[in-house]
Amino acid sequence: MRTTSQEMQARLDADATMFCHCWKVISRDGVKLGFTDHDRDLAFDATTFTARAGLDAASAETSLGFAIGGTEVSGALSTESLLEAELAAGRFDAANLETWLVDWSDPAQRMLLDVATIGEVRRTEYAFTAELRSLAHTLDQERGRRFQQACCADLGDVRCAVQLAVPVFQVSASVSRSGGPSECVAQLGAYAEGWFTGGTLQVTSGANASALVSIKGHRVSGADHTLSLWAPLASPFSSGDRFTLTAGCDKSFATCGGKFANIANFRGFPHIPGNDVLMSYPGQSDPVMDGGSLFR
Repeated sequence: MRTTSQEMQARLDADATMFCHCWKVISRDGVKLGFTDHDRDLAFDATTFTARAGLDAASAETSLGFAIGGTEVSGALSTESLLEAELAAGRFDAANLETWLVDWSDPAQRMLLDVATIGEVRRTEYAFTAELRSLAHTLDQERGRRFQQACCADLGDVRCAVQLAVPVFQVSASVSRSGGPSECVAQLGAYAEGWFTGGTLQVTSGANASALVSIKGHRVSGADHTLSLWAPLASPFSSGDRFTLTAGCDKSFATCGGKFANIANFRGFPHIPGNDVLMSYPGQSDPVMDGGSLFR
């Protein structure tokens, strides 16, 4: 239950109030940014909340119990506050956002309304809209292992144990031809088509430096390797931009053995019966379904 001081409550009960909203964004690397919907800058808690950003909040949804509540905030992209390149690079993904109700005539009189996590960020040419997820969303995250055919480990993590920093799984190259913000062509050598599908591309130079995106497709035509991305970068690729590619894994048993020779660390259950087995009915020519192994 939220509590307020007597002075704050008196100001809330007054016929005329002087309240505004302030938002403090705390990125995962510790960078703090402040925004307010007031018409001038405010400062408290060692943070300056700028009015130039034009940040505004939409309606919020909350419910009883552990249901995930949420809202959105919208704002302008400006050089003094948020840069489009920073949003595109994921710098503020999963950042914490505090929402404050502040008396702009006396910022010492304020109340913390909510703490949320930034989720999906949608960008247009001059503005952005950020989804805010309540802290209850952490209760909806997967914990432990699931019985499924696909591997539940991430490629290269401690459970997978594949060493990615070797030439066969990781390569650095440069853009030879741009296909816009979501596609580029490079010379990668003898890698087979699809080798990097599902992998990652990290830009190391140019306008999109430090951006990390997932690879949607990897096509080969002669010496040209075309890489298409799931999400467009903030700026189009330019010839000469450097990047590092990491091979992709579809988490299947066949890929784990054939591509990575890592069957010993496969974290799935490849022989678990699928939906086709569960929905089938017995026939005279079918093997005996006695609950034993289907692979004996």
